[in-house]
Amino acid sequence: MARRHDPGRRERIIDAAIRVVAAEGIAGLSHRTVAAEADVPLGSTTYHFASLDELLVAALRRCNESFVRTVRESPYLLDPAVPLADGLTRLAGEWFAAGRGPLELEYELYLAALRRPALRPVATEWADALAALLADRTDRATARALAALLDGICLGVLLGGGDFDAAWTREMLGRIVAGAPGAEGPPGPTGRRAARRLPADETGSPERGPGG
Repeated sequence: MARRHDPGRRERIIDAAIRVVAAEGIAGLSHRTVAAEADVPLGSTTYHFASLDELLVAALRRCNESFVRTVRESPYLLDPAVPLADGLTRLAGEWFAAGRGPLELEYELYLAALRRPALRPVATEWADALAALLADRTDRATARALAALLDGICLGVLLGGGDFDAAWTREMLGRIVAGAPGAEGPPGPTGRRAARRLPADETGSPERGPGG
């Protein structure tokens, strides 16, 4: 019997793996569960992905590409009239408004790299890609700092279970932007409080965290 040509099978397997992780976590991922979710023979998953690490790399890269596409196409970041800190805050707000599922999935795959070295190179692609996009609006060092802060804020909200604090996020991002080389003057008001520089003798943590 001739083998049926199925050029989209590999992509369906990746999509199925993402759904399995979203529903059951990394612990629920196996070639068997993915094959059942994708409705393909078990041998198809091992043919395309010899190990679960290979499948996880493909799934994480797919999620990364989706998030990078939302950033690249965001009207907030494309419009130079929108302050960078404000645009990033609006973008993050949209992520949370759409539900935490996609973000939780991204971070579950991301944090799996702590135990799976094969995932580490692709785990850094999201922050690197975000920084590269932001470098069109500021210097590269500031772009990397913004990407790292946004990454940490999102993870903190997910772990803490609180609500996304747009005003606090905008203020913290604004402080980084204001400190960039060539920044023109202090930032304007940013929600409940205006961004300010701390006096030299003032210490301590910010009044609020990302979780509320």
